[in-house]
Amino acid sequence: MSAKVPRALVVVNVLLGTLTVSLSNSSLNPALPVFIEAFAIGPVLATWIVAGFMLSMGMSMPLTSFLAQRLGRKPLYLGGVLLFVLGSLLGAEAGSITWVIVARVVQGVASGLMIPLSLAIIFSVYAKHERGRVTGLWGAAVMLAPALGPLCGSVLLEWFSWRALFLMNVPIGLLALGMGLGVLPDSPAGERKAFDWPGYALIAAGLAALMIGIDRLRHADALLDPINLALLVGGLACLVAFVQVELRRPEPLLNLRIFALRGYRLSVIIAVVQSVGMFECLVLLPLLVQMVMGYSPLWTGFSLLCTALFASLFGQLGGRLLDRHGARGVVAWGLSLTGLATLALGQLDGDSSIVTVCLLMMVRGAGLGLSYLPVTTAGLNALPEPMVTQGAAMNNISRRLVASLAIVLASLWLELRAGAVPEWGDSAAATLVGIDEVFAATGLLILLALPCAWRFPAPAPDEATATPLTSTDKVRT
Repeated sequence: MSAKVPRALVVVNVLLGTLTVSLSNSSLNPALPVFIEAFAIGPVLATWIVAGFMLSMGMSMPLTSFLAQRLGRKPLYLGGVLLFVLGSLLGAEAGSITWVIVARVVQGVASGLMIPLSLAIIFSVYAKHERGRVTGLWGAAVMLAPALGPLCGSVLLEWFSWRALFLMNVPIGLLALGMGLGVLPDSPAGERKAFDWPGYALIAAGLAALMIGIDRLRHADALLDPINLALLVGGLACLVAFVQVELRRPEPLLNLRIFALRGYRLSVIIAVVQSVGMFECLVLLPLLVQMVMGYSPLWTGFSLLCTALFASLFGQLGGRLLDRHGARGVVAWGLSLTGLATLALGQLDGDSSIVTVCLLMMVRGAGLGLSYLPVTTAGLNALPEPMVTQGAAMNNISRRLVASLAIVLASLWLELRAGAVPEWGDSAAATLVGIDEVFAATGLLILLALPCAWRFPAPAPDEATATPLTSTDKVRT
């Protein structure tokens, strides 16, 4: 990167790439019925449009650190952007559901390479005491994208065909690619190391088995299916074996010893807990607003938008507070707001006002903004610079895997409660009891993470006076 290029352009370029991924993934959610009609397929096959993306992304994330060291961050990130554009073109030209799923798998691989690198690239040009403010801006956009994606997808489907959902990524991706060639910092390749084939085979098999097994748990009876049990047990066994293998290897695929660093370990725990709350809310809120309270889907979307807007707004505040005072106070406040608001959502019933729901979702958003991105930034700051990409990858993998499992457990609990209709009078009452219980359990889980915020290490005394990195500094992988 030239010394004349402002560092802010690096953030803009990374945002173009990550926003393309976020918008593309969330905009496809309302399109599943369209694919079912267009290709005359069943809902199970249609879900692989989403599941194929998530599976391939999870399997490519562990490779990011190794490839970044082998190729350099800049070439790998731009390669991911190019691959995402090619996947989008393939999807737009697809003539069958098979090729649509293949295109989504290609996009998932590209996303798995890009997402862990996004913060690592930003961190390479900003000193630790500046990163909270910058990632606050980055997080503001990232938080809004999942809320705006379904709206964008619905508008495109109203005016065009499903192919537009793929084509919309192409101009943004090409802009990110062309801009990145000029503004991203150069990142020379590091020392060439042997690839950890046993480690990758174990984590890839473990993640694939768990994600497929979790996706198959659509009702309580699925827990008794031998295939599902084999997938879940086999996946867990592979991940346990992966940990054992990686701790013994001198050059592991993922250096699990970074969890010994208290700041990083605590940040992952908090991020995972907040992710559970975020994803469970996406499942519970439509049931509460539409099935129990009787409002239209529009109000569900508006409530989620309230969360996204306040998370974006308070994310910037949280980033500035992180830079000035460290993670303890701001993350503790964020967890408290999120946990209490989630508990309050569990006290609502069919007579509650939608205004109350929106206000509580605003409080949840404020709590997420104050804790989610700041604690992730603080955790990555605790790592040596060469480990940031690995740390980001393991943070993402942990969050997505645990959140997926939590959603399944919540759905199974709701099904069990719905089956207890005689006890609660009618289906709506039984559903409400289940929703309230899951909200309450999630809120308590978030509040139980408060000690992790209090135990977060104080910032080093010299961080506040550290010399900012210049745009001419070499970037280490």
